[in-house]
Amino acid sequence: MSPKRPQETPTLFAAAGLDHEAPHPLPDRLRPRALSEVVGQDHILGPDGALTRMLETRTLGSLVFWGPPGTGKTTVARLLADATDLHFEQISAVFSGVADLKKAFDAARARREMGKGTLLFVDEVHRFNRAQQDSFLPVMEDGTVVMVGATTENPSFELNAALLSRARVLVFRSLDAAAIEKLFAHAEAVEGKKLPLDAEARAVLVRMADGDGRASLTLAEEVWRSARADEIFNAAQLQDILQRRAPIYDKSADGHYNLISALHKSVRGSDPDAALYYLARMLDAGEDPLFLARRVVRMAVEDIGLADPQALVIANAAKDAFDFLGHPEGELAIAQAVVYLATAPKSNAVYTAFGTAMQVAKQAGSLLPPKHILNSPTKLMKSEGYGAAYEYDHDAPDAFSGQDYFPEALGRQTFYDPPERGFEREIRKRLDYWAKLRKERAARARGGHFTVTEGRF
Repeated sequence: MSPKRPQETPTLFAAAGLDHEAPHPLPDRLRPRALSEVVGQDHILGPDGALTRMLETRTLGSLVFWGPPGTGKTTVARLLADATDLHFEQISAVFSGVADLKKAFDAARARREMGKGTLLFVDEVHRFNRAQQDSFLPVMEDGTVVMVGATTENPSFELNAALLSRARVLVFRSLDAAAIEKLFAHAEAVEGKKLPLDAEARAVLVRMADGDGRASLTLAEEVWRSARADEIFNAAQLQDILQRRAPIYDKSADGHYNLISALHKSVRGSDPDAALYYLARMLDAGEDPLFLARRVVRMAVEDIGLADPQALVIANAAKDAFDFLGHPEGELAIAQAVVYLATAPKSNAVYTAFGTAMQVAKQAGSLLPPKHILNSPTKLMKSEGYGAAYEYDHDAPDAFSGQDYFPEALGRQTFYDPPERGFEREIRKRLDYWAKLRKERAARARGGHFTVTEGRF
């Protein structure tokens, strides 16, 4: 809802007494007039809800409402102002700048001097830059305004820590099917007629709303506009008439990160059906397939690794196939790779080993490798022991010399610990065999005795 406008000269329609004839959309006509009429947010407004408890004390601190569109953030803010006898002032970060903020703060100070508090509702608060967000701090601290910000983005990432420390975050949830049904029932009571839908079509309309209360009422209004006398729509007719509502999905916002996370974790959790569902959700919403292909490559190296070395080959092949075929045929290649990865044996051993090696490399500093594995192209380097006693592994028994390759100051390290799964079961056997050979040859070098009893891999 747009900010309240100052009193202006009456329009021609108002002067003629025709303002009441202007049509109002159904969501506006059904906007709750009391907090008890708000649906779908019982965890906030129910008997033990956070806002209910605040209102019982008749005190209100600054708040941040975080949730998807159409969940009642603006409506609740307006009703809170009424319930606490505060002047409601609304600004939007999309249309407001520093001058608008200063004007709003000055007006709030003037009201305060007259004994009237201000609830300043800031829509899309995350769109203000850091400096603009900081400008709220003094007026929040001295009580000039009770700031209520609304955002569809994660406040932890989008809002200043200083602002967050002065405001309580309340999470608004998408409306479930029961809440959407309540809105439809209320709309039918106000309109005095039933939605012209059979049971299946009504369930489809609920799903089309996608948890958005405002959208649900807009869709209901479209259904009434489209229906002829005594006409009842089935599910197929409903989808033809409304041309379905695009899924809520902003490729730069939380919906994007939530779905790609769900896809990745479904693959990691070896659930190909869930993985295909989230892949389909993202493709249906218009996600760039090459972004998805890149993420699939990451899944191959992070979650499958050497448990199935073919995983990376297939993930890269899917990316190349989409490049070659394009939309929509190429998307099947990505789907095939997702199913392959989801059903492959899982291992993050290489991922973990690399992370540990990076940490040790940073902490240990610039240590010189052992001299016996350094090249010695000059006489001086030879005299310093470079390359001395190096054993060429291909000339050693089993093509394994057992030499130590770590810097002497660091000592031998173990980073890679393959599990007994997939191809890494074979790698485990090799590493165990080489470890025994290494112990044997180290013992011989010390003059001791050690014999490998198991056969070669």
